[in-house]
Amino acid sequence: MILIPVKNLSNAKQRLASVLDQSSRTELAQAMLSDVLNTLGGWRDCPEISLVTSDAFATELARSFNYEVISDDGCRSETDAIEIATQLCEQKGIQSTLVIPGDIPLITVSELDQILEAAPEEGTVLVPSAGKRGTNAAFRSPAGLFPLRFGNDSFKPHLAAAQATGKPCAVLSLPGIALDIDTPSDLRQLAAAPGDTRAQRMARHWNFDELPVASNG
Repeated sequence: MILIPVKNLSNAKQRLASVLDQSSRTELAQAMLSDVLNTLGGWRDCPEISLVTSDAFATELARSFNYEVISDDGCRSETDAIEIATQLCEQKGIQSTLVIPGDIPLITVSELDQILEAAPEEGTVLVPSAGKRGTNAAFRSPAGLFPLRFGNDSFKPHLAAAQATGKPCAVLSLPGIALDIDTPSDLRQLAAAPGDTRAQRMARHWNFDELPVASNG
């Protein structure tokens, strides 16, 4: 089962507040989520997909792809939302979960294939963010092998927790999955990267000469 936590997109991407107004940030977040779901929709070997969300746009988009929606009515943190979704998966007898965010618009089918190819029967696959601080993909088998705790510095704790299980743990460097969009520098990378995703088209319309090098928000 693929789990995608999506917080309220009307308040998305606060770290870009110094360069984009909230309307633009929301549109960007919606475009990125659309890009991620479009890629999953073209993945021949795609497992079942569930979005964990209470956001109206994300819910409608998920249903347009016939993906399941796990309601996050309490608008919990990403960590709490995934914990509840994981428990539901365990109750349904789902053996493994792959958690990915909705803000990695350059994700590719080949990278997803690499995760499944590396996935042990019991164990973990982790894909760190570009700065190797965050975790942009986490495969666990069994589904509740260890708790996921998301945040800007989640990768090292996730790696330690995975290794502590005594099960195999693979760490993959996958550039498309690694690029999540949080800062003006990330936006520049997104615009400059090969491809023509919705989020890239949007980013290329903005005047980067007027954007600061980085956001401290």
